[in-house]
Amino acid sequence: MSTLVSLILALALLVAALVMSGQPLAYLNAVGLVVVVAGSAAVTAVSFRPAELAALPGALARLAFGHAPDAGHAGVQALELAEESRRDGILALERSLPLVDERSLLGTGLALLIDGATPEDVDAHMAREAATWNAKDLFAVDVLRRLGEVAPAMGLIGTLIGLVNMLTSLNDPSTIGPAMAIALLTTFYGIVLAHMVMIPLATKVQRAADETAQVNEVYRLAMSSIGRQENPRRLEMAINAILPPARRIAYFD
Repeated sequence: MSTLVSLILALALLVAALVMSGQPLAYLNAVGLVVVVAGSAAVTAVSFRPAELAALPGALARLAFGHAPDAGHAGVQALELAEESRRDGILALERSLPLVDERSLLGTGLALLIDGATPEDVDAHMAREAATWNAKDLFAVDVLRRLGEVAPAMGLIGTLIGLVNMLTSLNDPSTIGPAMAIALLTTFYGIVLAHMVMIPLATKVQRAADETAQVNEVYRLAMSSIGRQENPRRLEMAINAILPPARRIAYFD
């Protein structure tokens, strides 16, 4: 919810500033909004395939507005599974399988181990699947950054349209004001859309994708270690080696 609240707060501050200017309705221009918003969406759609764009809302809901993954929590979960496997054997992990999301990388790794796959095969399969997940997440970043690039350019196009309209109507002073409004407001809309919405969302999605990749790397290390029946303390050291200092775990201390 922090993403949504922060976004609403930023836009609310902008609206408050416009209201305090004394003429908030002067900042509304249908032509400028169409040029910037619809134009940016259309130009961005040219850069990607329709099937890719269809998956974008789900990726945004998960990465920008969903629950943030926690690599530290994933490490603790992995060590609990490693202890259970070390104590009762790999097949004992079948008891934990219903408690894990079968669509997650952890669920995939557990299912492979229980089915008797070798640690090497499990590691290779999870590495490929993690790479596929990361590519899907980074696609959402690409779309948002593309929108952030296109929006100011569409604002500039709207500015040029307004200036042309103004220059061709100099003999009619009543049309100069509306044409100048289009020229200035389209640039305003483009900057707001890019730097207050799209680029911040792209940064948030990038961070969420990085965190998801880190969680998947923890799961991959865990499944490989469990498959080789290594000491869980060794797994803890391997997990802490890839975690930032603030998130390192002390499971056995």
